[in-house]
Amino acid sequence: MHIGRRHFILNCMIRSASLLLLVTTVAAPCAMAQKQPQPQPVPLPLPIIAPADKPYVGPITLSVDLSNNVDRVERVHEEIPVEPGAKEMILLYPQWIPGEHAPTGPISTLAGIVTTVDGQRVQWKRDPVSVFAFHVALPAGARTVGVDFDHLSAIKPSAGRIEISDAIADLEWNEVVMYPAGYFSRDLPVDASLKLPSGWKYATALETSSHDGDTIKFERTPLNTLVDSPLYAGTHYERLDLSPSPTDIVHLNIFADSEADLKMTPEEMEEHKNLVSEADKLYGSHHYKHYDFLLLLSNKVGGVGLEHHQSSEDGQPTNYLTDWQNGALRRDLLGHEYTHSWDGKFRRPADLWTPNFNVPMRDELLWVYEGMTQYWGNILTARAGMRTPEQTRDILARTAAGFADSDGRKWRPLVDTTNEETISNRRPVSWVSYQRPEDYYTEGMLIWLDADTKIRELTNDQKSLDDFCKKFLGVYNGSFITDQYTLSDVVRDLNEVAPYDWNTFFQTRVYDLHPEVPMNGFTQGGYKLVYSDKPAEWMIKEMEKAGYGDFSTSLGFSVGSPRGSEGGKNVVTNVWWDSVAFKAGITPNMELVSVNGQAYTSKLLTDAVLDAEKTKKPIKLQLLSDKTYTTLELPYYEGMRYPSLERVTGTPDRLDEILQPSKSPLPSM
Repeated sequence: MHIGRRHFILNCMIRSASLLLLVTTVAAPCAMAQKQPQPQPVPLPLPIIAPADKPYVGPITLSVDLSNNVDRVERVHEEIPVEPGAKEMILLYPQWIPGEHAPTGPISTLAGIVTTVDGQRVQWKRDPVSVFAFHVALPAGARTVGVDFDHLSAIKPSAGRIEISDAIADLEWNEVVMYPAGYFSRDLPVDASLKLPSGWKYATALETSSHDGDTIKFERTPLNTLVDSPLYAGTHYERLDLSPSPTDIVHLNIFADSEADLKMTPEEMEEHKNLVSEADKLYGSHHYKHYDFLLLLSNKVGGVGLEHHQSSEDGQPTNYLTDWQNGALRRDLLGHEYTHSWDGKFRRPADLWTPNFNVPMRDELLWVYEGMTQYWGNILTARAGMRTPEQTRDILARTAAGFADSDGRKWRPLVDTTNEETISNRRPVSWVSYQRPEDYYTEGMLIWLDADTKIRELTNDQKSLDDFCKKFLGVYNGSFITDQYTLSDVVRDLNEVAPYDWNTFFQTRVYDLHPEVPMNGFTQGGYKLVYSDKPAEWMIKEMEKAGYGDFSTSLGFSVGSPRGSEGGKNVVTNVWWDSVAFKAGITPNMELVSVNGQAYTSKLLTDAVLDAEKTKKPIKLQLLSDKTYTTLELPYYEGMRYPSLERVTGTPDRLDEILQPSKSPLPSM
């Protein structure tokens, strides 16, 4: 009994110790733990000083060396005066670029940034929030900040648009300048100079002060004007006079890959001169000392269409002039960018104008800025004879037909597409018809056609959108100062031309969800949208020449040329959401290999679509994606459905009248 009791007591002690250890092990952390605080934000640093409209202490000296076109390096040196008593200078690299409507400043291309104060190196510090801002500490009595950096222009397309080749350079000043924070850009005077490769010629809206070999010095100009005045340079150059009058000086400056690409026939010359004359008649004013089209004809340097107040950057293929008869599809570019001198540069939405290039823009009225410009770019092109009326009607029909098959209209109002530049920086999207990224351009064009024909209807064809443009865009003739406007200003001027409920007109078409395609411009203009198996021959020829197959209104996809492909050839560039192709499983970037067992060509697929309309047999397509071949059947039997505009008998032919050359005389300015 004694031994058993000892074992019992010992076992109890062991169990008690174990229980105590267990309790201690479990309870100890609770007893020792402290309540962990929730994370809190670190306070943001002080914001970058806001710009103020006040004079700067002195001119900024900017020197750009563009002579190294082999490595495509633009070397920059600046001397920036210091305000007396300043303890710091904040340098800004332009972020929000006019004409691009977005924070697209290529900050990632900068390298070799070195700052000095009165010749002594002082290390800059990048702002922790705004990576476009650089802080430079200033000792007492500092007088000048020096800045050196290299802009590394793209060498391969995947790194960005090619801006420099062995024969051409496109210099955009916003890429090669920094400026002090705290000032309006118009209050910062700049003395700029540029060194070019030996023997190169140049063109710009800037005024030249002097030459020293291959170095050009320009007259002192405000920073906002400098950034708005790009420069083209190169070895193959032609300058043509398009001036409609001695007081309206306009030049076409052509830079090309070769001398042969510069050749322009007298007929082509006349049509380009007509474009300027038609714009003069339309607006009845101009807002530049002289205007310079900077036309790039190149397959090496990337094409661009970018507006400026006294010039424009216009990129076209090398055969723009040499194959004039087969290039009508892209011919509205000059008219579009020229129109921006009035619509967008001189007159600009109030909240799209900013005091410097690092204040965010607001894009809500881009359907006026770009949409109306898209309209007039096409109309002026037709009035100048650069396109026939039939070609212009075909383009309008194709635009409307594309929207008719756009599912994006069911969820996204047009006004929201004006945010696309800020949202995506114009990066390509996968499903264009569903995401509708920049519809404010071309749908805006249809809305302004609607407005034009409505004015004509309301006034018994006595007035038109031409009258509105003279009132809205033609004010302050000769002024270079940007004139801001709001939607109420647009509505007011429209009502003075033709009283109507224009507020509701724009509310329903722009701001409300509007799944229906705005085709009133066709019906009020005397036409209707129709589809047929018969193509517009001129458009088919241009697309075939470019290696482009458009089956958007039938099968619901388009096929790109090898040059525009992403590694393969005959690449599916776009698929319309919920189309026949979409439902079959075709996606963008697939390579279209064969049609019914034969190697793909645009003509072969067209013939297959027409044959299926008769036989009611599905079309078999073989596609390649990620090294995998897939065969799909498309049960489509409705033919090619080429869109066109058909004249409605017994109705006013307003659209025909719109496309005719203006009967107005040239204004005396």
